[in-house]
Amino acid sequence: MELCVALDLPTKEENLALIEKIKSHDVWLKVGLRTYIRDGEEFLKAIKAINPDFKIFLDLKLYDIPNTMADAAESIMGLGVDMFNVHASAGKRAMTTVMDRLKKYEKRPIVLAVTALTSFSEDEFASVYESGIAAKADQFAKDAMDSGLDGVVCSAFESASIKKITSSAFMTLTPGIRPFGEDAGDQKRVADVAFAKEQGVDFIVVGRPIYQAENPSEVVGKILELL
Repeated sequence: MELCVALDLPTKEENLALIEKIKSHDVWLKVGLRTYIRDGEEFLKAIKAINPDFKIFLDLKLYDIPNTMADAAESIMGLGVDMFNVHASAGKRAMTTVMDRLKKYEKRPIVLAVTALTSFSEDEFASVYESGIAAKADQFAKDAMDSGLDGVVCSAFESASIKKITSSAFMTLTPGIRPFGEDAGDQKRVADVAFAKEQGVDFIVVGRPIYQAENPSEVVGKILELL
């Protein structure tokens, strides 16, 4: 299991200061929608300038018509990131189109599909998808595997089931991890590191418990000891 640190601070400068504090650790860095819209490709270059060994997860959750998603995926290829994601609810044709477009590249990033956002409660999810979270997450994961993707974004509670119906090699990345029992914030389906590990999760995403800590590097070190 690998740790992915979410760079969700209000400014580019604060994110870069955080990266400086944890630069000695072997972790992934997650660049989300707000950060990328605000700071763009130059921010990705700044990360690599601090430590070229950092791996970057570009968390933009692509969701559009198939050709537009494929165009965007091909543009992402030029950014030098190591992983990005799309929305599984865009459908199998869209996901297949993305993966077909990337076949011409000798090396490509890991591509994941978002199943159910961890901010959803069961009732909220059902009002949108007319299905329970677990059943729909399984279906989305199967669709993603059939479309050639490498794995999915899900909560720790869906990981074991998804791996059972797909493959142990099919990756799961789980946001909403509270390593030491911290407050859930705006997340609904949160878990600790031990539970995520039991469920076969490949990547855990941790944000606030790290960047709100007095000593982020110490917290990262403690999390890595649990993996």
